[in-house]
Amino acid sequence: MAYSGNTGITRIVKATKFSWQGFKAAYKNEEAFRQEFYLAIVLIPVGLYIGQGGVEKALLVGSVVLLLLVEILNSAIEAVVDRFGGEMHELSGRAKDMGSSAVFLAVVYLVVVWSLILLF
Repeated sequence: MAYSGNTGITRIVKATKFSWQGFKAAYKNEEAFRQEFYLAIVLIPVGLYIGQGGVEKALLVGSVVLLLLVEILNSAIEAVVDRFGGEMHELSGRAKDMGSSAVFLAVVYLVVVWSLILLF
């Protein structure tokens, strides 16, 4: 593994730049991420408003952030699979399906958290 030689603030600044590039790439290239991002713009302020205390607010907002995080990871998996092989392969399909399943579970988690907090 190559060592960049960056330490301290320089490493943090460069890592932040690369993270921002990844966020912009997800927004630009992934329709699902854009839809979930727009949902987050609505749900995060609502979660902060309706949450009763820090734990509820953390669960409501955290479930939304988790969905965005998993969607970005799923998009990264899809990009790598597409980059390294245009032909159909069982492992490629499995990787994409598993990434999609992770997004589905994040959506289920979001719905469960919001439902339990709003209904009880």
